[in-house]
Amino acid sequence: MEKILFVDDEQNILDGIRRRLRKTFPVETALGPVEGLQAVNKKGPFAVVVADLRMPVMDGIKFLIRLKERSPDSVRMILTGNADLQSAIKAVNEGHVFRFMTKPCPTDVLVKVLRNGIEQNRLLRSERELLEQTLKGSIDLLTEMLSMLNPEAFARASRVKRYASEIAFYNLGLTEIWKIQTSAMLSQIGLMTMPGLSLEKIYKGQDLTPEERNHFDRHPRVGFELLNRIPRMEEVAEIVRCQEQRLDQKDGSLPLEARILKVVLDFDLLLARGESRIEALNKLKRRQGWYDPAVLEALESNLARDERYELREVNIEDLRPKMIIKQDIRTIQGLLLIAGGQEAGPAIIRRLRNFKDSARDIPEPIKVLVPIEE
Repeated sequence: MEKILFVDDEQNILDGIRRRLRKTFPVETALGPVEGLQAVNKKGPFAVVVADLRMPVMDGIKFLIRLKERSPDSVRMILTGNADLQSAIKAVNEGHVFRFMTKPCPTDVLVKVLRNGIEQNRLLRSERELLEQTLKGSIDLLTEMLSMLNPEAFARASRVKRYASEIAFYNLGLTEIWKIQTSAMLSQIGLMTMPGLSLEKIYKGQDLTPEERNHFDRHPRVGFELLNRIPRMEEVAEIVRCQEQRLDQKDGSLPLEARILKVVLDFDLLLARGESRIEALNKLKRRQGWYDPAVLEALESNLARDERYELREVNIEDLRPKMIIKQDIRTIQGLLLIAGGQEAGPAIIRRLRNFKDSARDIPEPIKVLVPIEE
């Protein structure tokens, strides 16, 4: 059952509320805003949080603003004995308060308002879960289409995702890496319809036709226009749009995720053209003003992470998530199924197993890099 938190700086008021509501709702109380935030961290999430308006250290509006940052789905209310119109307007505008009540509040009115708050919380959570499922489904669909229509572009996106995620988490200390993972995986979505042979020419540094060059140069904008239509993907779309922009050619600031992508994409391209990791890194360093120095330093620190993998040979049925496919996987007839260098995610494993079950013409075993547990 959903929990409710009351925050007030008077203990007798909190005790009275607990007595009045103990048979109707699970109620927690906190003496003042500091204890209130601690309760949210330790005992949350709460469906409804009701705060007094006048409290020491921070008032109820500031408390509810802090609460929104930590628990955005909690429905926020004010219960105060010091009500005025200006305070009510400020609470609604700044604290996004669902209900503004005055003391003393009759028990039947309080119960009704709290039930409305719980119902609002359920609606918020349902909407968020639906959006998350829709968003995840959209991302899965786009990556699956990229893997089927352009395995070369999908392979590059998979490699870039691995490097970018490791740099962001292990070297730059980002704990929320969803945006960089998604942006990296979708960074090549604008190349979905570009022929694989054209991409091979790019990766090998060969000359392109004007049409091929135009297609490749426009792919960040094409990816942006596609992703920007999906709800809650606006930030990812902007990162994809900026992925090829140099630091010294950008007016204004670039998202950190776009700065990471620029470094990793150029690094991966140099590796594809036969450069060693050290040669590729040194070439990036010589491009003065192109990259964020902190991201370049993070890439250099991260290159040692490959030492935490060991090379093995496994059959298709033994592939597991987080293994990195070291080689191109082709059929006996030479058809490319999976390009080397990408992580064996669920979609890749499923595709290989399904193909093996139907055709049985994939040479085994295959070479993989397996993470060494620390």
